[in-house]
Amino acid sequence: MGPRRVVVLGGTGTIGRATVRALVARGHEVVCFVRHRAEPRDHSGLQDRGAWLPGATVRIVDLTDPASLTRDGFRGEAFDVLVSCLASRTGLPDDAWAIDHRAHGNALHAGKAAGVTHMILLSAICVQKPILAFQHAKLAFERELTASGLEYTIVRATAYFKSLSGQIDRLKRGKSFLIFGDGRLTACKPISDDDLGRYLADCLDRKDRRNRVLPIGGPGEAITPKAQGERLFALLGREPRFTHVPVLMLDVIIAVLATLGRWVPALAAKAELARIGRYYATESMLVLDPATGRYDADATPSTGSETLFDYYARLVRGDAVAERGDHAVF
Repeated sequence: MGPRRVVVLGGTGTIGRATVRALVARGHEVVCFVRHRAEPRDHSGLQDRGAWLPGATVRIVDLTDPASLTRDGFRGEAFDVLVSCLASRTGLPDDAWAIDHRAHGNALHAGKAAGVTHMILLSAICVQKPILAFQHAKLAFERELTASGLEYTIVRATAYFKSLSGQIDRLKRGKSFLIFGDGRLTACKPISDDDLGRYLADCLDRKDRRNRVLPIGGPGEAITPKAQGERLFALLGREPRFTHVPVLMLDVIIAVLATLGRWVPALAAKAELARIGRYYATESMLVLDPATGRYDADATPSTGSETLFDYYARLVRGDAVAERGDHAVF
């Protein structure tokens, strides 16, 4: 198929920018709907939003306002495909339901009116076992999309490189690597921004990816937190040192914050953030086998060429800067 007119949501995040690059490279006409407060996730200091997304048109839109989507975004023009890399910034309930669910619903309805026939949604593999507000919000929109009558592609990605890079500076300062339990409670197949961006862009032309929910990870074997720490120490030329944190400690913190949060709303929010942290500390980002209730690395598809350890090597050399954003995990 030839070039299409594509609307992109969430284009200013690291994955969104990678997806826009991939779409532009394939010759598509890309229009990015950017939230008012969206800022680049690097330190370039660029003020012109268009400079963040070369080759794309940028329109400032209030995604929570259906009238703004129609007036400021679609502008009465015709589009073919809607691609979303948009996600709530905190994962807290109000934010999650406003962005992961309602803003997406607004864009879906406005897109249909503008002629969109295919939506590609970047979701998350953790919705397989939903216990958190943002997971339920994402699933609610997934159901809305699959019932919409549009062709759809729902991509449930595993862990991102940026989410697994939070301890590099800590190790450079001579400290230990923090792990929960024995460091083997969880595993994931991390995927790079560019590999995921290319995968999403390819979904426009891949008929075998239509009307499907697709889990996807990066290349190589599943990696545990302990293996991440061991590789980082090796790259730094140091002997591994780990601090083992009991999961029970997180449970105590959550219980205390939740109790105090009955009277202090800010502490209730901190309790939810702690629940999110506990989830990622104890649940693998791999395909979940519904029959056994176990995560299956072999059943988790892989794509791309860059591994997490390639990325770690570039960070240690100073050839890359970790853009961790709002969803950094340990």
